[in-house]
Amino acid sequence: MSVMVARKKVVRKWEKLPGRNTFCCDGRIMMARQKGIFYLTLFLILGTCALFFAFECRYLAVQLSPAIPVFAAVLFLFAMATLLRTSFSDPGVIPRALPDEAAFIEMEIEATNGTVPQGQRPPPRIKNFQINNQIVKLKYCYTCKIFRPPRASHCSICDNCVERFDHHCPWVGNCVGKRNYRYFYLFILSLSLLTIYIFTFNIVYVALKSLKIGFLNTLKETPGTYPSTSLALLTVLEVLICFFTLWSVVGLTGFHTFLVALNQTTNEDIKGSWTGKNRVQNPYSHGNIVKNCCEVLCGPLPPSVLDRRGILQQEESTAQDESCPRGPSSQEPPVAQGSPGGQAEESSTQQKDGSVSVPPLRSAEMPEEKQPTSGELPVPSQDAGQAGH
Repeated sequence: MSVMVARKKVVRKWEKLPGRNTFCCDGRIMMARQKGIFYLTLFLILGTCALFFAFECRYLAVQLSPAIPVFAAVLFLFAMATLLRTSFSDPGVIPRALPDEAAFIEMEIEATNGTVPQGQRPPPRIKNFQINNQIVKLKYCYTCKIFRPPRASHCSICDNCVERFDHHCPWVGNCVGKRNYRYFYLFILSLSLLTIYIFTFNIVYVALKSLKIGFLNTLKETPGTYPSTSLALLTVLEVLICFFTLWSVVGLTGFHTFLVALNQTTNEDIKGSWTGKNRVQNPYSHGNIVKNCCEVLCGPLPPSVLDRRGILQQEESTAQDESCPRGPSSQEPPVAQGSPGGQAEESSTQQKDGSVSVPPLRSAEMPEEKQPTSGELPVPSQDAGQAGH
């Protein structure tokens, strides 16, 4: 008799999460699906720093100070660490409502707004919430079926509601929200310093070389390991990358420094939530630049509410296996009527008085109700005994 062994597959919660995110390393890494520009960011940073460490740093360490490559390495490692931390972490995604929770919220909304006549537009689904004596509106998300917390917004790219949503940054390949904004700010700050650092010492390198062998000879100089490539071309390439990066990264750092000082997000600044026509005071600002910076950059980091690596209940992961009936391949092969095995089986089920008895079924194979067919003989006594069991 063959025995079936049901293998229970471990299903993590990140495998069933809605939204347009990608997960790696068993749910430990969370990113957006569009990661092409993120790879470009890595290429630009790694390529520029590799050229700087390979050529200019060796000359500057001998001529000026050995601390130059050390400080550059510190800035490079810090920028890469904050970039990966921003890109691979949960920005503060809010879980969607379960079916029961969504139905309960719908009942509350219907009870509050009443029945809307056909043809009329239903009123907006908004709740008023008071923060620091200021009325803040909580909007309903039709995708996530929840009332979004204050400062939260739905990202159309990742298809998730993010707490304290700032913006979706394709350069880091992730949303920027409550749980990774400080790392994003530290990344652009350190990247600005690194860009200025490399740009400055590239100019210093060309100036020192020009004083010794002349500017034209500096442009014609070739490195020993790459005789076919002019060293000046590599230096000029670094200078151009750093020059064009300065305008964007340094400007972005200054803009976010302004937002941090006001305890404001990019989303709120674009929408004009606390400025412009509304003329509403920002209820989240402490009125002090130091306090605002400490809250945004040094405040406690909330844990992720997704529980990405949590294991789903075994009933959910094995319900299909338990409710699925056994197929023909899992059953024992039928025995022909004329075979000796079939005669032995028939003789074992016959009673001494000539009546035919039905063999008892296992509990896993017991049908709900067995209907006698036209070919079966009624069993007066044995069936009653089995029904009692």
